[in-house]
Amino acid sequence: MNEKKGSSIVRGTLLLTAANLLLRLAGMAFQVYLSGRIGAAGIGLLQLILSVKAMSFTVGSAGIRTCAMYLSAEELGRNRPQGVHAVLAGCFQYSLACSIASLFLLWQLAPWLAENWIGGPAAIPSLRVCAMILPICCLYGVMTGYFTAAGRIGDLVGVEFLEQGCAMAVTFALLTRWAGADTGRACLSVVLGSGAAALVAYRALRLLHRGALPPERTPHKPPYRRILRIALPLAVADDLRSGLNTIENLIVPKRLSRFAGTANALADYGVLHGMVFPVLMFPAAILFSLAELLVPEFSRCAAGRRMPRIRYLVRRGLRVSLLFSLCAAGILFAGADALGELLYHDRAVGPALRLYAPLIPLLYTDAIVDAICKGLGQQSANARYNLLTSFLDVSFLWLLLPRYGLSGYYLSFAVTHLINFCLSLRRLLRVSGARLEARLSLRALLCAGAAGWSAALLPKAAGLRGILLPGTWYLAVLLLLWTLFRVVRWGDLLWLRGLARRHGKRT
Repeated sequence: MNEKKGSSIVRGTLLLTAANLLLRLAGMAFQVYLSGRIGAAGIGLLQLILSVKAMSFTVGSAGIRTCAMYLSAEELGRNRPQGVHAVLAGCFQYSLACSIASLFLLWQLAPWLAENWIGGPAAIPSLRVCAMILPICCLYGVMTGYFTAAGRIGDLVGVEFLEQGCAMAVTFALLTRWAGADTGRACLSVVLGSGAAALVAYRALRLLHRGALPPERTPHKPPYRRILRIALPLAVADDLRSGLNTIENLIVPKRLSRFAGTANALADYGVLHGMVFPVLMFPAAILFSLAELLVPEFSRCAAGRRMPRIRYLVRRGLRVSLLFSLCAAGILFAGADALGELLYHDRAVGPALRLYAPLIPLLYTDAIVDAICKGLGQQSANARYNLLTSFLDVSFLWLLLPRYGLSGYYLSFAVTHLINFCLSLRRLLRVSGARLEARLSLRALLCAGAAGWSAALLPKAAGLRGILLPGTWYLAVLLLLWTLFRVVRWGDLLWLRGLARRHGKRT
């Protein structure tokens, strides 16, 4: 049974990974196109609008995606597929009520937000379109939660490709035929593209869902109490955290403009959030695919009280996330300048990317830890930690940005993410009973530091050669050191080979 579950996780992870990499690659290419069309300041304006949209979506969804995934996985894990009908019905009703309330709120606040925080009335149409598409986006979130819990990863991947393709096609058509050089229209084009894509994707999932579950012999009342018990704590904490994150994003340009060394605060914000961070998080598609699948897997294990398997998956998940993130961090660190120039033709991107690359292990591993905690029913604890660190982040930024500029932003970013990771990891180890492989982690980090130092000694090169040469050198030295110091063992390789063989037999 464990082998079948392990093979299922690997198969789903491989499929989601391939899809996410392609989708992120397409998204990054489109981001590069946008940055060339509207510039860093335009990207900054777009990021502020999308930040408000994300907050409105969080308020409208009110924790329902995770709730739908958790409850669906629980019903399926207990061999009660008929119960999923009632779960989805309750989740749809909850989602509609919350999203419509969020729609009206954003519609009314759009002029005030645009005038006082985003930069002018040009953002009002984009904000109001964001409001109009909220209900369909939230319903789509419920469906993706169910499909993930049901293990229908192939269907989900196909719909995600459809969604991305639709969004890019509609946005590109509007940009080329209507927006012109107008930044406000360009931002509206992106929002309209995402709305059209969400509608198409939701309809596709509804069609794929027909006949997937056995019919209910007697209709059951939706489990409103279970939904509220899971979703409301998530909603309150997510809303508070999303609100703090949006405040953080909105205050960065304003507070940064008070720093004496800032020439264009909105452009600096656009470089970080619209150029550096997408590149920084691009390799995380692999780990995020694993994290997405671990939530229902841990929910099933927790429902069945299979503690040995939980501890096993915790150890493997933490080790894989650490080793992979160290590989990604070194490659981006070594090729930062060449990568920034190649993608964006902007010399400000490379130094910023090199500065943030060492934080990749922290960011990537934290994503895995959060996913496991959600699967084990620790949403409330995670929400408390996220709320605490978001509040600290806003406070630090308010104080540090006017005095230290982007250096203050980096300090706040690093400290708050470190606090969040430590609290989440401590909670995970306590709940699962797993032991932290501290010595192995320390050896892995020291080897990565040595490999990064050796790559920094190589002569600088431009273009693709400036990325491939130091990146390949770093990986070669790193793998050699990991083998010598027994960070990567033959047992790990045999485990991966065994999973690959089982995957091949099943496919």
